[in-house]
Amino acid sequence: MSRTRSTLRALVPLLAAVPMLAAVPGFAQAAPASTCYDANAPLTVEEQRLTATLPAGGPAVGPKLVTDAGLDPLVSGFTTRLCSARSVGDARALVASTGTELWRTAVDRAQGRRPDLGTSDRYDDRPLYWARLQLSKALREWTPRFALDARTRTELLTSLDHGSRGLDSVRYPDGVKRVLVSGFDPFQLDGTGVRISNPAGASALQLDGRVLDTPQGKAVVQAVSFPVVWGYFDQGIVEAAYGTALRDRAHRPDLIMTLSQGRPGKFDIERWAGDWRGGYPDNNRVSITGPVPAATGWPQPALQFIETTLPYQQMISASTGGYPVNYDQVFCVWPDSSHPGTGTAQCRSDAPRPGEVAAQGSGGDYLSNESMYRSNRIRVGLGATEVPGGHLHTPVLGEPSSPTAVTDPAFEARRKAIADQTVALVNAAASALS
Repeated sequence: MSRTRSTLRALVPLLAAVPMLAAVPGFAQAAPASTCYDANAPLTVEEQRLTATLPAGGPAVGPKLVTDAGLDPLVSGFTTRLCSARSVGDARALVASTGTELWRTAVDRAQGRRPDLGTSDRYDDRPLYWARLQLSKALREWTPRFALDARTRTELLTSLDHGSRGLDSVRYPDGVKRVLVSGFDPFQLDGTGVRISNPAGASALQLDGRVLDTPQGKAVVQAVSFPVVWGYFDQGIVEAAYGTALRDRAHRPDLIMTLSQGRPGKFDIERWAGDWRGGYPDNNRVSITGPVPAATGWPQPALQFIETTLPYQQMISASTGGYPVNYDQVFCVWPDSSHPGTGTAQCRSDAPRPGEVAAQGSGGDYLSNESMYRSNRIRVGLGATEVPGGHLHTPVLGEPSSPTAVTDPAFEARRKAIADQTVALVNAAASALS
């Protein structure tokens, strides 16, 4: 997630809060896959990008990435079986199993266990993102043979979303160190941005289920992937992932780390997370500015800044790859604490003082900062202060060199190098656990 100002029932409002639009200018409506689908159903901005092509034309980019990765049979199988569902129970079972299957298939493909799937680079995180949107689009357009109210449809969408992000798959064996990390979807998708990949999302796919060798023994990593949508964060998706894991005292993670894409040429370990969102538009073109809202149902102390407790020195000192690793200590405060959001933010690199109001964390004021803030606010709120936690920004990946290309060898090599070094940095952090 960019560092600049440049983002089951308890979470039923999650997808209902996502903006719905009948059409986005410049985007055609895709034809329905079957007679059980209503092509006029309102879709999210993200879902409407499924018809977006490159400026020079050609096939829609998202569906092509899904096909090239070999995930289209999973999508088409879901749309076919959904038409055959005879009850809400049938639909719930299908949605839950498909979401989990998509996440597991994406992880297995990324880690080389599914060489039979597709022809595209296994490190590519984009097929998971676009396949999830194809599934959620089908679920919104679905016209079942039985009555389905809006609340139940939203429950189904939430179940699909959580399963396909790995939130329902966070489990640890006994007798190992436990690490929980999170990546992000691609973002900044307008224009030629439909080609964009997020190395933090690619890293999460490489990390999920990975067993690390550390001086203290085996460490098992579990990973999830977050949406680049303010509304999901408002409804507590970060707390659902990290809070649920931290609340399980028998299998509580020994280390948590949020990941996102940061700035060119370097990794940044962020020192401070700040209680402020700067309003940069999310993947649904929604802007929100102000303090980070609390998520209902979780203990969340009022903190303007939260300092990382990651073993940053050990991470910096480890030989992890070709990109430099920086400890970023800059943070910003509002000049008038009684009127946050007004005036020019003042930035320093010492430490926040009592009474100062956060304008930016070290990682900015978008959803990357917020993922660090929320995950560590719930860590503190649940009393898990012995668990190290913090945020790692990866280098910016960039796009393929040709504006007419969806990928190229240099683009793929950069993504692999960033993801592999991210795995090594997580290993370095786990190795520093006592």
